Amino acid sequence: MTSSLVVPGRPLSLGAAYCVIFSGVVAALQIGKLPPALPELSQALGLSLMQAGFLLSLVQLAGMSLALAVGLSADGFGLKRSMLSGLVILGVASAMGATSESVTSLMVWRAVEGFGFLGVTLPAPGLIRKLVSEHHLRKLLGYWGAYMPAGTAMTLLAGPFWLPEFGWRTWWLLFAVLSWAMAFVLWRVVPAEVLNSSGVEPTQASSLQSVAWTQRLRETLSAPGPWWVALCFAMYSGQWLAVVGFLPSIYTQSGLMGATLGWLTALAAAVNMLGNMASGRLLQRGFHPSALLAMGFLAMGMGALLAFAELTQNWPLLRYAGVLLFSACGGLVPGTLFSLAVRLAPHERNVSTTVGWMQQGSAAGQFAGPPLVAWLASQVGGWQWTWLATGLCCVLGGVLSLLIARTLSQQGVVS
Repeated sequence: MTSSLVVPGRPLSLGAAYCVIFSGVVAALQIGKLPPALPELSQALGLSLMQAGFLLSLVQLAGMSLALAVGLSADGFGLKRSMLSGLVILGVASAMGATSESVTSLMVWRAVEGFGFLGVTLPAPGLIRKLVSEHHLRKLLGYWGAYMPAGTAMTLLAGPFWLPEFGWRTWWLLFAVLSWAMAFVLWRVVPAEVLNSSGVEPTQASSLQSVAWTQRLRETLSAPGPWWVALCFAMYSGQWLAVVGFLPSIYTQSGLMGATLGWLTALAAAVNMLGNMASGRLLQRGFHPSALLAMGFLAMGMGALLAFAELTQNWPLLRYAGVLLFSACGGLVPGTLFSLAVRLAPHERNVSTTVGWMQQGSAAGQFAGPPLVAWLASQVGGWQWTWLATGLCCVLGGVLSLLIARTLSQQGVVS
């Protein structure tokens, strides 16, 4: 596969690639801003537990329904251009959400944020691939996989300090301004020379024009690899967002407030970055991707059991250690999957489509996970059976990791 999109003679742009990663972090702030605000929203707007679950997942509605379509069109529209548009949309939706006077209005703008989030995160892996050499690619894709926990950790840490002083509306406005500021930085830092007038690499333009989108779609969906990575991401993302997204509410019910609440929940999200970054380096050292996936899902299952089972209810430190195990080792999964999506695409022209399909699976998991966990908690009167729901996801993820191993072997893709 072509690894550079830069003009011949120009150096590869690591700085621009890191700017792309930071743009993903800013987009993730839009998802992460909600969990620490849930207690205040419950008082201000009368938010129920089920409504909170849907608010956590609504931002993924666009990804669940349109990620594949955006993946098909991303090369033609321009990867950088798509990210810029997404950041602007995120800012507008967050600013308008700050004016909401009802749960329904907030949900509508939360769904619009999903479109902006998709515009930022979907083209990013392909743009990183075009900005750096193969030597740096796996490591940076592992770093890219950390954009979600990084953004979530920042908001979970800052929320308990900001929200009591300034309220949730200014919290929403803050992230609108950050999104617009990041759009400006991305516009200036990612060099315009990497794109031709159509927004694509000149050497790829004729190839894309000669292959109809219907053929690229058929090639992608008829290959097993894109299906396995999409389903695997769904099994991961749904349970991670459900557990980390509800942590502020769970700990608030336990009597934790202020700085303690912020540090505990932020650390739980931040340690996920360790797994993401480790995945890239372990892949560089020759670890098989399916082994990393299996390790990640096994650790998530064990961590959730320690964190939520009734057997550990009198051991708060052990429960929190379970949360950290769940999040940290679970980070091996997304970092590995971003690398696999690039490598299991049927052809280079299918990379954006494959990443789009994987993102659609991720969005579907994040859309379904929080409401299902919230429903289970409301039915049993607590969070003590959460480990059962996440454990089922881990078992399915383990099966999918075996299918991915078989597909890699059949296609002769080196680990």
